Amino acid sequence: MSSKRYAQVDKEYCVSCGTCTKACPLQAISVPDGISAVVELARCIGCCLCARECPASVIKVVTADV
Repeated sequence: MSSKRYAQVDKEYCVSCGTCTKACPLQAISVPDGISAVVELARCIGCCLCARECPASVIKVVTADV
C-alpha cells in the first residue's frame, strides 16, 4: 500500500478568497461558485504552497493510504 499527500480545506471556515488557486503550481484548487475552495485530489501533490498562502489558515496537507 502506498500513501499520498494532498491538501484538505476546512470548508466551514474557507473565505473563498482564491489565494490558494493562485499559489497552486498545478492548478489543483478551484473556488467554484465562490463558495469554498475544492481540491482536485488527482492533481494535488501535497506541496503545501496553498496552505502557506491561505490567509484564513484553513488548508492543511494530510497523508492518506491509497
